[in-house]
Amino acid sequence: MWRSLLLIISLAVIAIGFACGGQNSRGADSPTESYKRLYAAVKSKDTEAIKKQLTKKTLDFGVMSSQRYNKTLDAAYENGFTDTTFSESLPTIRDERIKDNMGSIEVWNSKNSVWEDLPFINEDGGWKLAQGDLFAGSFKSPGKGRDQREKEAANAVGANTVQPLTNTNGNRPLVVKTPAGMPAINKAK
Repeated sequence: MWRSLLLIISLAVIAIGFACGGQNSRGADSPTESYKRLYAAVKSKDTEAIKKQLTKKTLDFGVMSSQRYNKTLDAAYENGFTDTTFSESLPTIRDERIKDNMGSIEVWNSKNSVWEDLPFINEDGGWKLAQGDLFAGSFKSPGKGRDQREKEAANAVGANTVQPLTNTNGNRPLVVKTPAGMPAINKAK
């Protein structure tokens, strides 16, 4: 009887351990949660909160950008380095990908009607937007995004309607063939 009770209690403790440990191994933070915090900070116009969601290289990128375009630092950070924050409400977020300490999410950019693939790096114990790292070339993508995979699949099945370029010179005279007995006419294209 005691063995059965001990076995049940042990199994319950193990089950609770698995339930608690089953969350994201990196903690409750994720690129998606980081983006949500960034969006909220941009909407509240809280520059310090925006900066907390950016990597060190992105902060440096903001300083360089403000100097180059003669803007204040607040103006450089005001949209969080992404057009997706112009949306009136939190945009749709999909396809979170993580590899090692680098991650990406796709966020709907309603301003341009496209999916924007945003880079994130796990830095100082939290996920942060890594636009500066992407610009510097130190960001390594965790893989192709859903939008890119869908476009490649559409091209593979022949949905691409773009006509291939020809090797003809558009500046040469076009010779029009005429029926026998009529002189040939040269027309510039």
